Amino acid sequence: MLEILYQDDYLIAINKPSGLLVHKSKYAGPADEYAVEKLTNQIGKNVHLVHRLDRKTSGVLLFAFDKETLKLLSDQFMDRKVEKKYLAILRGWAKEEETIDYDLTNENEIVQNAITYYRRLQISEIDLPFLKHPTSRYSLVEAIPETGRFHQLRKHFKHILHPILGCRKHGCNKQNKLWLNAFNITAMPLHSHQLNFKHPITEQNISINASLNVNPDFLQIGKILGFDFEEYI
Repeated sequence: MLEILYQDDYLIAINKPSGLLVHKSKYAGPADEYAVEKLTNQIGKNVHLVHRLDRKTSGVLLFAFDKETLKLLSDQFMDRKVEKKYLAILRGWAKEEETIDYDLTNENEIVQNAITYYRRLQISEIDLPFLKHPTSRYSLVEAIPETGRFHQLRKHFKHILHPILGCRKHGCNKQNKLWLNAFNITAMPLHSHQLNFKHPITEQNISINASLNVNPDFLQIGKILGFDFEEYI
C-alpha cells in the first residue's frame, strides 16, 4: 500500500518509495508497476500526475483528481511558486550553503537556466580509503531547486564536484564502486522530503512532509555515516 500523505476533494499526495516508476516512460524502460496505476487501484479513483520524481528518488509525489486542478497546479510549478525540498548525501564536504546558478542542456539540446539552493545539514568522515585519501568524507544536504530541469540536482551537484552518492550518469563511478565493494550498496540517497504550495482551489498554504521510511537504502547509508535522521523519520 502506498502511504498517503495528504488528500482532499481535489488533491492527493503519496510518499513514493525508491525504485517505483512514476509512469511508463521510454527513458526508464519497463516495470512491473507504476505509481499512477498503483494509486488508482488503491483508492479506486483516477488521478492526474502533477509532477515527477526519478525512479530512484523517493518522497512527496502530488496528483490532482481533475484536469482543472491539474492545470492550476501545473501553472504554479511553471511559475516557480512551488517550493520543493530534497535531502541528498553527497561525496565530500560541501559548503555550508550555496546557490548553484548553472545552465543545463535538456534531451533536445536546448540550453535552459537552472538554479539550485542548498544548505549543508551534517558532515561525516569514515575510515574508508579512497584513491590517495585515507578516509572518505560525505555531506547530508537539503536542496531546493528553484527551477525544475531534468536531473537538475544530479547535474548541479556534479558541477560543484560534490556528486550525489550512487548516481551513475552524473555521479562518481569510482566512489560508487567503492560503496558496492565495501557495503554492497548501489542506491542513490535522494529524497523529496517536503512540498510547499498554495492550494489552487481553497488558496490555503499547504505543506506536505514525507518520511525517509520509504527509502531503507537512504537510512542504511545514513547509519553507516552516523547521520542523525530523527527529524526526518
